[in-house]
Amino acid sequence: MTRWTVKAVPEKQEIEGLSQTLGVDHTIATLLLQRGISTYGEAKKFFRPSLDDIHDPFLMKDMDKAVARIEKAIAEGENILVYGDYDVDGTTAVSLMYSYILESYPNVATYIPDRYNEGYGVSYQGIDFADDNGFTLIIALDCGIKAVEKVAYAKEKGIDFIICDHHRPGDVIPNAIAVLDPKQEDCDYPYDELCGCGVGFKLIQALGSRRGETILDLVPYLDLVATAIGADIVPITGENRVLAYFGLRVINQNPRPGIKAITKQLKKELSITDVVFVVAPRINAAGRMKHGLHAVQLLTEKDFHTAILFAEEIEDFNVNRKTLDQQITQEALLQIEENREETNFTSVVYNEAWHKGVIGIVASRLTETYYRPTLVFTKSGEKLAASARSVKGFDVYNAIEACEDCLEQFGGHKYAAGLTLKPEQYASFKAKFEKTVAETIDKKLLTPEIAVDLEIDLRDISPKFYRILKQFAPFGPGNLSPVFLTQGLKDNGYAKCVGQDDKHLKVAVSQNGSLVFGGIGFNLGEKLSVIKSQPSFSAVFNLDENEWNGNVTLQLRLKDIK
Repeated sequence: MTRWTVKAVPEKQEIEGLSQTLGVDHTIATLLLQRGISTYGEAKKFFRPSLDDIHDPFLMKDMDKAVARIEKAIAEGENILVYGDYDVDGTTAVSLMYSYILESYPNVATYIPDRYNEGYGVSYQGIDFADDNGFTLIIALDCGIKAVEKVAYAKEKGIDFIICDHHRPGDVIPNAIAVLDPKQEDCDYPYDELCGCGVGFKLIQALGSRRGETILDLVPYLDLVATAIGADIVPITGENRVLAYFGLRVINQNPRPGIKAITKQLKKELSITDVVFVVAPRINAAGRMKHGLHAVQLLTEKDFHTAILFAEEIEDFNVNRKTLDQQITQEALLQIEENREETNFTSVVYNEAWHKGVIGIVASRLTETYYRPTLVFTKSGEKLAASARSVKGFDVYNAIEACEDCLEQFGGHKYAAGLTLKPEQYASFKAKFEKTVAETIDKKLLTPEIAVDLEIDLRDISPKFYRILKQFAPFGPGNLSPVFLTQGLKDNGYAKCVGQDDKHLKVAVSQNGSLVFGGIGFNLGEKLSVIKSQPSFSAVFNLDENEWNGNVTLQLRLKDIK
């Protein structure tokens, strides 16, 4: 059973005041106040993102040192290695930094660690590659904040590091030439929710400012930044909102050939949702199934016809990935049943044969069946590696950190993390993790929640209302697409199940004689009986547009029915 939690409604005079100031109805004013927008100036920034609101990159700790070291490398003809993680954030960041430097300096190359032979982050193998090939500067993107020993190892070989990361730092910061990470406690940068590619963008912004470039000169790189923001599920607030807004504009108007090759079948304006579900999985598939360098190759290719060939190859990786993650998910669910762990507070599963490239996706899928903190382990060399996923409101990073005596290494965020341990540590870690979560999690967090912005009537919905609502985009964490609750809905005799295995629900509903609204509920087919057995029902939904035979109508994108 899913919980519906209706958000607090602001004070009446606040709603009235903002409604009058902006000339909008009370519903729009309420939604804005819920998002922390209470003045004309804040509303203007929200509805009209401006490149002027992008912060000075030199406010970030060590930015001056990073720029000076790169300028020195270029002046003295050093070889620069751009190094990054194999996921979307890492490969877009590497593509951004490499293509920017290459515009004016030829001695630059890329390196993505092999997910299977090297694992996540900076590797000794990568440093040895740099040493063997005469690289004296490594710019690490979306990784490195915990690579204390690796950076020291590189220093012994005469190789300097610049780290551009956004993950939580450990107690010790690597002794690099510069560490750019707004999550450092002593970094006063005004926004600490940038993704790895976003931190990389700040570095090219700083480099560009020394060359007389303005932010307008760097806008073409924002398609990469927007893709990373969407894929890495960082908040789309503050500076990220500006970067995502203008990045989406690039994706829709003049994307780089690699992104255009992925999206060429989509004949519509792309949203962050399209980036998350269409672009990101394909870029990710390269690192999951083959090697992250395939993604960099696609994203840095300048010829569209060549990019199409790369995109077709990556599409094959993505098809294989889908087959594999579905198969492993079924095996993992069976393991939970065989171990009689259905009522545990956590899901922790392991099979040495599972493909390391898809265990993160499998962890996410398992939370759809067992809604609780989840870890999926597989064999990685002599060790075991896991991807962790959490549930809304629970910090899985902290829970893993409480078990660090059973681990080799770990890193990540509140809702997603990765870790490695020795095979003999698995049983003790599994037991301790279960105990830690059982003792610390608020039990209500183990029931999925739909956060409802506001209860409205169907008569409140109009084309004008929806036009304003669309301007709330880009949507994402911190600014999710508004969710509405409407009670007393009546089925107009149209409700039916549609799609393969009747998984989806299609409805036409009205309320107290209102206009009839169509609705679609994906994976809500089993709710048909609720509608048929009751004289009226309640629904939570987003508002959406449905285009059919050239006609565009507003529809309810149903999330749940009671």
